[in-house]
Amino acid sequence: MDMAMLIITSIIFGSLVALAALICGTILLIVKMRGNNNPAGGSDREEAKMIQEIYQGLESMEKRIESLEVILSEKRKGQSGTHAKSEQRQGEGNE
Repeated sequence: MDMAMLIITSIIFGSLVALAALICGTILLIVKMRGNNNPAGGSDREEAKMIQEIYQGLESMEKRIESLEVILSEKRKGQSGTHAKSEQRQGEGNE
């Protein structure tokens, strides 16, 4: 059961990262389409800077998600260990 919850949580967080990437890609596409109307060369620099900022944001989001997954995994392990100890104590009390 704990593994299933971890897999479900990973799928949810993975979906959120994919959604964020999709949204950022859409924004980039819109900005690029609007920038094509402007023949000035300065838009390339702005676009490169924006891409770098988005990439850095996605990297930090990925690190946060990994940290949350570790915390959740450790919490699940702690709960299952506590649950097993309480069952063991109950078994000893019945003897």
